[in-house]
Amino acid sequence: MRWRGRRKSDNVVDRRGTFSRGGSGRKVGGGAVALMVIAALVFGPEVSNMLSLMLGDGQSRQAQQQAPTQQNQRQNDEAAEFTSVILAETEDTWNKVFQQMGQRYQPPKLVLYEGRVQSACGVSSAASGPFYCPGDYQVYIDLSFLGELRRMGAQGDFAFAYVIAHEVGHHVQNLVGIAKQVRQQQVRGSKTQANDLSVRMELQADCLAGVWINHTENRSSILEPGDIEEGLRAAAAVGDDTIMQRAGRAPRREMFTHGSAEERMNWFRRGMETGNIEACNTFG
Repeated sequence: MRWRGRRKSDNVVDRRGTFSRGGSGRKVGGGAVALMVIAALVFGPEVSNMLSLMLGDGQSRQAQQQAPTQQNQRQNDEAAEFTSVILAETEDTWNKVFQQMGQRYQPPKLVLYEGRVQSACGVSSAASGPFYCPGDYQVYIDLSFLGELRRMGAQGDFAFAYVIAHEVGHHVQNLVGIAKQVRQQQVRGSKTQANDLSVRMELQADCLAGVWINHTENRSSILEPGDIEEGLRAAAAVGDDTIMQRAGRAPRREMFTHGSAEERMNWFRRGMETGNIEACNTFG
C-alpha cells in the first residue's frame, strides 16, 4: 500500500506497556499466545480470557525478563505508524460518505495496548484479537496480532488494513443504530438466533470495510498490485471454518460467530465492487 507520508490520525491512544484497572497501572507481557487466539476465534472471548488469566502471570514475568530487540521495536513503531495512517484514511473516507448521506461522522478512538486492556466492555486480553467496544466507541488493537495474522496465512500490509477497516465498520454500525437493534434482537431470541445475528453483523462489517477501500482508492489511489488479493486472503484466514480446521476441529455452522471464509470474502468483495452501503444488507 502507498501509505508512507500520508496524514496520521489524532485519534490514536497509545496505552502499550500498561494495564489499567481502576486507575492503577502495571506492566504486562505483550505477546499473544496462539492457543488463546484460537480459543478466542473459535469459542469466543470468554474462554480466551479465562485462559489468559490462567497463563498470563507466568507469561508476563517471562516477557518482562526479555527486553524487546531493536528490530522488534522498529517493527512495532512502524506498525503503530501504519495503524495511525489507515485510521486517518477511514476518517477521511467515512466523513465524506456520511456527508453524502446528510449525516455527521464521529470518528472512533483507536487504543493500542499490550497484553490486556480495560474498556467499557470489560477486561479483554490480546488473545481475543482486535475488537470494537460499542460502549465507549473505541477500537482496541494489540499489535502482536500482526504476527498471528501472518501465521494464519494473511501476509501484507493490506491484510492488516482490512482488519482495521473491519473494526471501524463496527463503529459505523454503532453510529447508524444497527448495533443497538441487533443487540436488542439477540436478547429476545434464542442462542441460535443470537449466533446468526452475530455472523450477519460481522459479515456486514466486512462489506463496510470493502466500501471503505472502494472510496479510499477512488479518492487517493492507495492500493498497489496484489493488495486486493492480500485483503481477500485475510478475510479467508479469519473465517470460522478455516479457524476450526486449523484447530483440528470439524467446522460446525451453529458455532460460527463471524462467518465462513467464503462468506467473508464474498461480502468484502461486494463492498469493494459496489462502494455502496446499501449493498451491505446482510440481514435482508
